[in-house]
Amino acid sequence: MQLDIFLDGTPVVLLGEADAARQAVLRYRRAGARLAHFDSPAAFRAAVALPARPGLVAVVGKALPGRAADDGEWAPVLEHYRNAGVPIAREAPAGARGHVALVGGGPGSRGLLTVDAIEALRDADVVLFDRLAPWRELEQLTTAQLIDVGKLPGHHKVPQEEINRLLVEHAKGGDGGRGCNVVRLKGGDPFVFGRGGEEAAACAEARIPVRIVSGISSSIAVPAAAGIPVTHRNVSHCFTVVSGHAPLSAEEHEHLAGLGRSGGTIVVLMGIANLPHLAAGLRKADLPPETPLAVVERGHQAGQRTTVTELGRAEGDTSACGNPAVIVIGEVVRLMGTVNGSSDDRELRDLAASLLDA
Repeated sequence: MQLDIFLDGTPVVLLGEADAARQAVLRYRRAGARLAHFDSPAAFRAAVALPARPGLVAVVGKALPGRAADDGEWAPVLEHYRNAGVPIAREAPAGARGHVALVGGGPGSRGLLTVDAIEALRDADVVLFDRLAPWRELEQLTTAQLIDVGKLPGHHKVPQEEINRLLVEHAKGGDGGRGCNVVRLKGGDPFVFGRGGEEAAACAEARIPVRIVSGISSSIAVPAAAGIPVTHRNVSHCFTVVSGHAPLSAEEHEHLAGLGRSGGTIVVLMGIANLPHLAAGLRKADLPPETPLAVVERGHQAGQRTTVTELGRAEGDTSACGNPAVIVIGEVVRLMGTVNGSSDDRELRDLAASLLDA
């Protein structure tokens, strides 16, 4: 269970070794508590002044099932507060220093963060985040130092080599040379066009332990937000995810067109700038111009918009589309109106129905 709590002026006693409790200290202070932190039972016993009856006692530990038998060295202290009727909260220890977690943040919605992602953020000392991750809500999810290393199309204000260096620097030498628990928060999944492999390799070369926290890829989640399934038993048995960051070669267009002609779905990430080149290349490679195409902008975010057209009209019909966006090409686009009922195009719904009846 996770509680959002406001403790303005409330006396709170926090029990736990200093390093393990470093994130809990920040959380309770941010919540407005009048905090008294003790890193050992001896320090607690030696305290001159203690709140007579604090509003809350929190204990930091590795095993936190919540039973009195698991109180360890703090058992006498906690028993005292239990007898006084003081609520007791249990806090997980901060993440290990000198580690990096490459965390997938999904397509930008807090609701699509995994439990592991939220826990990694909670225990971080430093977070390096991208603009496609749910960065607007980070201050609610972590007490860590936040560093924006996001990229814009055609403009990388922090080059990848510098991001790699920052990961190593903070993990090794942050916080006065003791090292930090570092989270690299990325949009989507770290290993789907996210350069997560490069960052993991840089950490491995520097002998820094790395943990991968997989995220929900926008290649699946964003079409789903528009009611487009990337596969369907009666329509498409496969889908291919393509980076549209750079123009594709003639051979790549031929390959994708072949997949499309055989019923496969083509999903293009970061492809708005190169959409005219992509559409022309696929038509030249004999993908039929009536092949359905959709552009889903800002999927799972405010202002989400879907533009539906055909390959033959793609350049003109999508000229007003902008990033972030996912392009879907294939017959599954016709299913959009039947999955979530959002389409006002009767012809689109009729086509979808005929496909489902086939």
